[in-house]
Amino acid sequence: MEAKQWTVDVYITEDGDDTRARAVLRTRDTSAVTGRGVARRNPVDRPIPEIGDELAASRALEDLAIRLHDVASDDIVDLAGPLAR
Repeated sequence: MEAKQWTVDVYITEDGDDTRARAVLRTRDTSAVTGRGVARRNPVDRPIPEIGDELAASRALEDLAIRLHDVASDDIVDLAGPLAR
């Protein structure tokens, strides 16, 4: 049995009270699938960058999971062919 490795890179940027994350999945068999997430700090909250990073990254990974599921669903439909009547 062949072991496979998929890699997800998470890129995080901050701009003022906004933190953005991009999660990019790369495999040998598919082109990259990308998920995105944003976190915005409430101005009354203390500035703790790690929390914004965690929220934005988790949202990007959640978006990535949804997009990957969509890719799999599209592959299933493409391979199913016409419905038997």
